[in-house]
Order: sequence, then C-alpha cells, then structure tokens
Amino acid sequence: MERDIVDGQSAANQPVGIDLVAPEVFAPMLRRLALAAFGVGVGATLLAAVWLSWPVAILIGLAVAVPTIAYVFAFARRRMWLSGTVIRAHRLLGERTFDIATATGVQLLVYPGRLRRIVLKLSTDTDTQLVPLAMYTDAGSGRELHLLGLRKLADALAASELVAAIAISEVLVQQLRAEARDAALGERPLYRAVQSAPTTPGVAPVALTDSEVAALS
Repeated sequence: MERDIVDGQSAANQPVGIDLVAPEVFAPMLRRLALAAFGVGVGATLLAAVWLSWPVAILIGLAVAVPTIAYVFAFARRRMWLSGTVIRAHRLLGERTFDIATATGVQLLVYPGRLRRIVLKLSTDTDTQLVPLAMYTDAGSGRELHLLGLRKLADALAASELVAAIAISEVLVQQLRAEARDAALGERPLYRAVQSAPTTPGVAPVALTDSEVAALS
C-alpha cells in the first residue's frame, strides 16, 4: 500500500510538457532557416573579401549569419514543463522556475487580432509566468494545449488557495472535457473566451473578469 502511494505521488510529479506548440514541430523549418543563414553569411563573407581584408569580411559574414542562427537556437531551447505545481521554463540562457502554489495573482488574458490567443498569467510580487493555452484564427482553426497539460494545470491551480485559481481550474476542466469528446468550437470554454475579445490587432491583452471566467464554466 505504501509503495502504491509513493508510486502515485511520483507519477503525479513527473514533468509534463506544457508547450502549446512544441519546438519539434518547427524543427525542420528551423534547420532550413539556420542553413540558409549560414549560406548567406558565407556569401556575404566571400563578396566582402573582394574589396576588404579577410578578417573584416569574416566579421561581416558573422554579423549577417549569427543573429538568425542565435534566434533559431534560442527558439529550439524554449520549453516549458510542469511538475506538480512547479513550472520549469527553458530559455536561451539557463532555466527559470515558477511555483503555482506561491502565485498571488492568476488571470486569463486574451490577445486580440486575427490570430487570437488566450494565456494563463501567473504572478507574484516579483515574478510573472505566462502559459499559452490556445490560439484560434478567424477561419475557425487553431491549436489548443493537449489534454494531459490541461489536466496537470487544472490540478495545480485547484491546489491553490486563490478563488481565481480555483475558478480557472474549473474552466480548464471543462475545456479538457470538451476536447476529449471533440466538441464543436462553440462548446469549448477557451474558444468562447477569445470570441469575447476585440478583433483589432495591436490592442492590449484583455484580462477576463471574475464574472467572465465564471460564465465560461
């Protein structure tokens, strides 16, 4: 019995990726972009060498190629995992962590525009962590966080003492159920949330009120 409890706790704390779009999806495109940047850099070096010294030409080639290659590398490293209530986010330089249990503010933000996004915003007095949950186009297509990621986020939020966190946890549970039964977009809470936002690009993200969040579930 004790072993089963320990195994269950270990399984619950296993890291789960919570990237809305995993870097692997873009891996072939990123490789092509890096190779293209390298080729352009070599070309710029050879062209500059016709008029300038080789050291200067090489510097020019590096200036052309390195920013794009660095961006590709940084994008490929961007990952987020959730283990229990702790989010680990990989960045270009190192890793940062955010414990949902310590959050003093929890909100749903909707980013308007032709590609509408809804994001979970977690904050403390000194730190902020954004977790993309879904994005939808005007044509009715889009991408939503996978079922296991929704489940783990809902569990982590439900363990919070914040009323807002518990309310958003219920929204994620309803989204989870809608995705599991392949419900129409109009029946999915996250889609209904983005539909309520302005369509004007460039408008600041809209924070859903407590009553708007409650209406989603």
